[in-house]
Amino acid sequence: MYIHKEGFTTLILLAIILVAINLGVYWALSTETTIHLILICASATFFLMVASFFRNPKRSLIQNDGFIVSPCDGKVVVIEETEEREYFNDRRIQISIFMSPANVHINRNPIKGRVDYVKYHPGKYLVAWHPKSSTENERNTVVISNRLASVLFRQIAGKVARKIVCYLKGGETVLQGSEMGFIKFGSRVDLFLPIGSKVEVTLQQVVKGGESIIAQF
Repeated sequence: MYIHKEGFTTLILLAIILVAINLGVYWALSTETTIHLILICASATFFLMVASFFRNPKRSLIQNDGFIVSPCDGKVVVIEETEEREYFNDRRIQISIFMSPANVHINRNPIKGRVDYVKYHPGKYLVAWHPKSSTENERNTVVISNRLASVLFRQIAGKVARKIVCYLKGGETVLQGSEMGFIKFGSRVDLFLPIGSKVEVTLQQVVKGGESIIAQF
């Protein structure tokens, strides 16, 4: 299992803390071997659980200008027409994908093209499935355009996830499926697609970043 670069610092600090706790208990209770074994097993299990949050599996990325691919792993929780008010100020198809703590947390570009807009918004930490999380939570909005259309997608922090990372800068050209950021410990990503896009997913469908087709232009 490969570990994503965003997890290196967290895992090193966690390992130091767990080792310190285990050594402290060992010195304090040198004769209680059963307690030591239980603590070691619990520490190892907890470390592996956190490490799994930062796993970076290999993916067979889709490269097709006519497709919008999933920007993350998770479950589709919203498919609806709505008014997008941050950038386009028009009607769009919104597709929201909820990322649980068990999902891979890497975010990917849904299309290839030019990055027209990147903006970070500090905010609240409502649960990710709350209707207002898209506009009130900590979030980062990106717009990518190509010869076919423009797509807006938004990284949203939730109750657990409080750290959004975005690698993109305005004006650069990106590839479909390439890494654009990371949300630590899960949350959700919203996509806003042009009206008329052919949606290829259904509610509650499980999708994979870079591999699942969300819609066609």
